[in-house]
Amino acid sequence: MEYRKKLTDLTENVLSQGASDLHLIAGSRPITRVAGSLTTLLSEPELTDADLSGLLGELLNAEQKKVFLATKEADFAWTYGAKARFRGNAYFERGRIGIALRLIPQQIKTLAELNLPSVLETFAARRQGFFIVVGPVGQGKTTTLASMIELINTTRTEHIITIEDPIEYLFTNKKSVIDQREVRIDTADFQTALQGVFRQDVDVVMIGEMRTPETIATAVTAAETGHLVLSTLHTNNAAQTIDRIIDSFPSIQQEQIRLQLASSLAGIFSQRLVPRIAGGLIPVYELLVNNDAVGNLIREKRTHEIQTVIETGSSEGMLDMNRSLAELVRTGEISVETAYARSWDPKTLERLL
Repeated sequence: MEYRKKLTDLTENVLSQGASDLHLIAGSRPITRVAGSLTTLLSEPELTDADLSGLLGELLNAEQKKVFLATKEADFAWTYGAKARFRGNAYFERGRIGIALRLIPQQIKTLAELNLPSVLETFAARRQGFFIVVGPVGQGKTTTLASMIELINTTRTEHIITIEDPIEYLFTNKKSVIDQREVRIDTADFQTALQGVFRQDVDVVMIGEMRTPETIATAVTAAETGHLVLSTLHTNNAAQTIDRIIDSFPSIQQEQIRLQLASSLAGIFSQRLVPRIAGGLIPVYELLVNNDAVGNLIREKRTHEIQTVIETGSSEGMLDMNRSLAELVRTGEISVETAYARSWDPKTLERLL
């Protein structure tokens, strides 16, 4: 098999289908994900172990291959000419190679084009604070942050540094200057890069993912000291996010991080992508805005009450997930069944429908 040509053919298939993901697994035909559903490419033959090894050889550079063989995992980005860019992960399953590729759109869409609320513009306009986008893998968190960074890029003169693993969306300097740093290529790790921003005259920092307590602590400090810090976490909602951050630290440090978070947090935006009746996906979301009441709940270890604050805080700019779902049902975007399937509190949703 000519592996470069095979990658070209598979990529063209992804683009023609409007797929978001491509899965390559030894012993299976290639699989794409379109509008949230997996589809096996029946026109393609099953991939062998030799095929996966050959395809991986086209996707990884020499250093990435060393990492993959040493750790059995590798994150990477792969560009298909001027047509497409993918975020990839290579792994082993039952001793055989697997590859997952996520298509990164070439154009960075605006918040309106992504069907996201305009209130996010107010967070992009802030000069300092800690703003976190949360949700499971594959729900558009990185895309949301990219849209916010691009909004800053087109409206303000700022020095923006992104720290990613790997770099996903590629930015072009407009009003702002943007430095994009990739872990293991431009810096040793997230923590080292984040410590460096204090000496790099930075205004806005985007951290692709907060993976360690040290990274979280430095991010909170950066937000406290006059920077706008944007990042993501794999959590479900605002209260869980706050608890996850605090619980990641040893008990002796938790009170300090709790106080820092209460004062530096700007907001937490939770999002999901759900199937539309007309086809494709549309986001549903929840937004916590940190105000005096929320800050007090964080300091007083009463995060279990935050959901009530969100549900009753629309005048403060809060957005509730159930109201987001109910509105999409009313406008005919999603079905009632989809709304109930995605709701954390179906009884409350029933009252809103």
